[in-house]
Amino acid sequence: MFFSRSLIVVLLSSCFLIAQPGLDNAANPIVPKKKLALFNGKDLDGWYTWLRTNHYQDPEHVYSVQDGAIRISGTEWGGLTTHKSYKDYRLIVEYKWGGPTHGDRATKARDSGIMLHARGKDGAYNGVWLNSIEAQIIEGGTGDFLMVGTDEKPSMTVDTRTGPDKQHYWQKGGTPVRKDAGRFNWYARDVNWKDQVNFRGAQDVEKPVGQWNRFEIICDGATVKAILNGKLVNEGYSATFTSGKIQFESEGAEIWIRRVELLPLAKKR
Repeated sequence: MFFSRSLIVVLLSSCFLIAQPGLDNAANPIVPKKKLALFNGKDLDGWYTWLRTNHYQDPEHVYSVQDGAIRISGTEWGGLTTHKSYKDYRLIVEYKWGGPTHGDRATKARDSGIMLHARGKDGAYNGVWLNSIEAQIIEGGTGDFLMVGTDEKPSMTVDTRTGPDKQHYWQKGGTPVRKDAGRFNWYARDVNWKDQVNFRGAQDVEKPVGQWNRFEIICDGATVKAILNGKLVNEGYSATFTSGKIQFESEGAEIWIRRVELLPLAKKR
């Protein structure tokens, strides 16, 4: 059977594209109809890694499964990303901080995050993460929302109050503020927050290092709610990103994750 050179090039290019894990365009996101366990407790099936230096390879095992949990070492900046895209769900994540911090964040607050409705080219933002709405996980600031994007920027509105530091804090019924970059603080983030390891704010909802936290994110259409250890800490609406992949950051701190589940939204009356 004869194939022209141009046809062979097209076939090889198609095979290469299929092999790349990051090309899901979120055209048909999954809406959970029942509980979906995205982590099976054994391996990283259903996920792929993207690291700033090694891209789709993870020779240093930045992301690994140990003792039934995902260990994120934080030694290299990157993301652990679902192959599939999702929309309209309750995301339940149980996590705890480990000990080590690394690199230029060795003395700074332990930092990670969950990238929601993540899309675009792998490494689109700062060579590391996907364009997304980030539900921040950082000592003293877990529950903050960040708009993360370069070539395609998400935007969202949050009702806010302006703190003495001129930053925006979520306050239900407050002044609506819309952003396509920057951060919306959770409602009681300490105005004296310092980017230092082991920081604890006066009203922190997050548990101390080494204890398990439950982080629930509700994505309902253009609305995003962050619930930490049973307490609503932030809420945004009119988001321009409403579906996409889910990505866990590696950003200089060891963090452990033992549960990642998607649940259907409660039926509206």
